[in-house]
Amino acid sequence: MLNIKHFTFLLLLFSFQIVESQSVEIYGKVESSASIENIHIINKTAQIFTITNKAGEFKIVAKLNDTLTFSSIQHIPKYIVIKSNVVSSRTLIVKLEGQINELDEVLVGKVLTGDLLSDVKNVEGEPPINFYDVDIPGYTGKPATQSERRLSEAGEFKPKMLFGLLSGGIPLNPISNGISGRTKMLKNRVQLEANDDLLQKIKVRLSKSFFNIYKLDETKHADFFYFCADDVNFTKQCKDKSDIEIFEFLRKKLMEYNTNLQLSND
Repeated sequence: MLNIKHFTFLLLLFSFQIVESQSVEIYGKVESSASIENIHIINKTAQIFTITNKAGEFKIVAKLNDTLTFSSIQHIPKYIVIKSNVVSSRTLIVKLEGQINELDEVLVGKVLTGDLLSDVKNVEGEPPINFYDVDIPGYTGKPATQSERRLSEAGEFKPKMLFGLLSGGIPLNPISNGISGRTKMLKNRVQLEANDDLLQKIKVRLSKSFFNIYKLDETKHADFFYFCADDVNFTKQCKDKSDIEIFEFLRKKLMEYNTNLQLSND
């Protein structure tokens, strides 16, 4: 009888150890009064990163006692330790509190509610005339940078412009700027500015989450990001991509960066 009890105890202990070490895919949902899309979820132990969809839903691999970190600009960070009931059910509901940035109340002039139709009625003075009022077409897109304006003014030479010689209407700016190399220089400048703008947005959005998983001396963070931006595929890999896709690109670049550091140290 003692041997049977001893065997049963060992069997239960062994089963518990298997459950404890087993990684499972957990299906979760985040609830909050603020936006629940693109919340960063990190399993630092497994070095796994994911984000929530529009409904606040997510999937992530974890095991018993792993700690998941939930963070976003709009929420107070939250840490969840995976318990046995989560492993067995493979489901997790997480409630996040909104990040409140309180400012001293200052009342100046009319009170605006955020309702555009209501606020327009409360604004004093005559509204300025715009191109919609006089039926004139106008540009409503993103304002061009100084380099983009200069590139537009410089023009771009195209072979068909040479046909203008026959009519005496050949445009001189595109030709002279093309020959002098000014157009190419302005194109490079516009691309560099676009890359820098994209890089800064990535740093603000992903830097904290990325270095929570993958350690790198803080003094090398800026150098690492510029190393990423120097990649010829940087724009292709990061522009209009999801945080998960960008995260994977950064992970691969960090491996290259660390290899380069090791070679330089040797």
